Amino acid sequence: MRTANWQDYELIDTSGGERLERWGGIVLIRPDPQIIWTSAQKDPRWRQAHARYHRSNKGGGHWEAYRKLPDVWSIGWQGLTFRLKPMGFKHTGLFPEQAVNWAWAMEKIRSAKRPIKVLNLFGYTGAATLACLAAGASVTHVDAAKGMVQWARENAAASGLADRPVRWLVDDCGKFVQREKRRGNVYDAIIMDPPSYGRGPGGEVWKLEEQLEALVRDCMDILAEEPLFFLLNSYTTGLSPAVMEYFLTVLLKPRFGGRVWADEIGLPVTASGMALPCGNTAIWERED
Repeated sequence: MRTANWQDYELIDTSGGERLERWGGIVLIRPDPQIIWTSAQKDPRWRQAHARYHRSNKGGGHWEAYRKLPDVWSIGWQGLTFRLKPMGFKHTGLFPEQAVNWAWAMEKIRSAKRPIKVLNLFGYTGAATLACLAAGASVTHVDAAKGMVQWARENAAASGLADRPVRWLVDDCGKFVQREKRRGNVYDAIIMDPPSYGRGPGGEVWKLEEQLEALVRDCMDILAEEPLFFLLNSYTTGLSPAVMEYFLTVLLKPRFGGRVWADEIGLPVTASGMALPCGNTAIWERED
């Protein structure tokens, strides 16, 4: 699946382990270990970028600014506004390839023609939450990082969605789902984008390979009797679309029927016309 409908973001070129990207009016060069080829780098923006992220051999890295780089700037997508800033570990606070999933979820919610409650786990800076709110759903947004939840709230305000029905929660995702089970709360749709490794607000350790199945099984118990969809995204090496499809088929289809499908998501590269792989998504959806 290739992400489309971006005007404020562009993956201009790829070469020598790096991406040349345009984020609104800001051009950045960021590392990407998948880019094992070297191109001609004909686009002049390779030499006109605002900043480049350099990895450190000791972990992490730093931004080198060539031109004045704002502390915060914004880009838009389909009426939504995302605030960006150069972060440690090369990130900007947004994964533009996920727009294909945001668009898909928006269409499913709008087509349901009924109230939809969405749970967004590992919600990060809230792009999926904003997309679901814009489509008319109510959303519970959960992330273990207080700063990310605050950033998500700021994105919602910038997008004119601050008054929509949303709960912003700083919590360990696994513990939150277990409490929801005990409370008897249910959701029509669940979105999750778990990291390979992470820590909860109380220092809880998350290891995807060891804990994903238990989390998904717990999530099944808080899905409504006739749920709309379950979307699982992953950037974890080795968790291929085929593995993710098998995983959701084994867990969800026996209880809920429906269909499962999975695909690699990618960003179109302007210079080559090809797509750069950027993770995998597996989806269970109800069949009407």
